[in-house]
Amino acid sequence: MSRKDQEQKIRTGKGFIAALDQSGGSTPKALRLYGISDDAWSNEEEMFDLIHQMRVRIATSPAFNGDRVIGAILFERTMDGQIAGKPSASYLWEEKGIVPFLKIDKGLEASENGVRLMKPIPDLDALLSRAIEAGIFGTKERSVIEAANRQGIAAIVDQQFELAGRVLDRGLVPIIEPEVLIDIADKAEAEEILREEILRHLNALPEGRDVMLKLSLPSQPDFYRPLIEHPRVMRVVALSGGYSREEANRLLAQNHGMIASFSRALTEGLSANQSDEEFNAALDRAIQSIYEASIT
Repeated sequence: MSRKDQEQKIRTGKGFIAALDQSGGSTPKALRLYGISDDAWSNEEEMFDLIHQMRVRIATSPAFNGDRVIGAILFERTMDGQIAGKPSASYLWEEKGIVPFLKIDKGLEASENGVRLMKPIPDLDALLSRAIEAGIFGTKERSVIEAANRQGIAAIVDQQFELAGRVLDRGLVPIIEPEVLIDIADKAEAEEILREEILRHLNALPEGRDVMLKLSLPSQPDFYRPLIEHPRVMRVVALSGGYSREEANRLLAQNHGMIASFSRALTEGLSANQSDEEFNAALDRAIQSIYEASIT
C-alpha cells in the first residue's frame, strides 16, 4: 500500500486520529492520569520510557486498529523508537492500517498580543528528512490563542502557514493547530477572527498544496463548515482541549464532517494497573465512543 492509499484514508476514511504525542511538558500529567506517580522515574529518560510503554500498550491493543482509528500523531521519540520490534511508523501502517503523523513543534513562546506563537524549530529540515525516512505521512504543529486579539491571531495563522509551506515543500501534509483555549471569555470572537484568517490563507494556496486543520471544538456547531468544505483542506480534526471525553464527544457530534484528534480524552480511564483484558476493554469503549462522535 502506498502513500496514495494513506492519503485516501485520511481524506475519506471513517474514524478519527489518535494523538499519542505528549511532549516533555505534558508527559508527567499524562503518566499521573495513567496511574504512574512522579516518584516512579528519576530523570527525563526514564519518564519518556514510561510514556513510551503506555503508547506501545495502546498501539498493540486489539482495539487500536485502522477500522476506527485512521491516523496517529507521534512524539519524536516515539517515531525514533519501536513498537513490537518494528519502527513505530512502519508498525502503525503495516500492521494496523493507521496513517502516522509526527508532532514537530518545540513548544511555545511567551504570551504576546493574546497568543503564544511556536518557538523556532531548530534543524527542521533534518527532522523532516528523518520523518520521510521513517515513513511519516504528515506533521502536526501547535500554537495557542488566549484572547480575541486580531493582531495576535493573524500572527499565529501567518506563522502556521509559513511552517506548513516548508512541510509541503518536502512532500508531507501539515496539520495546522492554532488551539483556542476553551475557557476564555471571548472564545466565540476569537473563533470568528481565526476562521477569517485561515480562509484568507487557504484561498491563496495553489492546487496540490492541501493542508489539514486541528481546531478547538467551536462555540457554535458547524462553525468550521466553510473550512471543512474548502478544496485545499484534506480534513478538519478536533482537539479535546481539556473537556472530558463525554463532553468532547457530545460537542464533536454537533460538528458534522469534523473528526476527533483526541489525546487526554482518548486515554481517560486507562491505567497501568489494569490487566490487559481490562485495559483493552476500556480502550475499546473509548475508541468506539470517539468513533461514533466522529462519523456524524
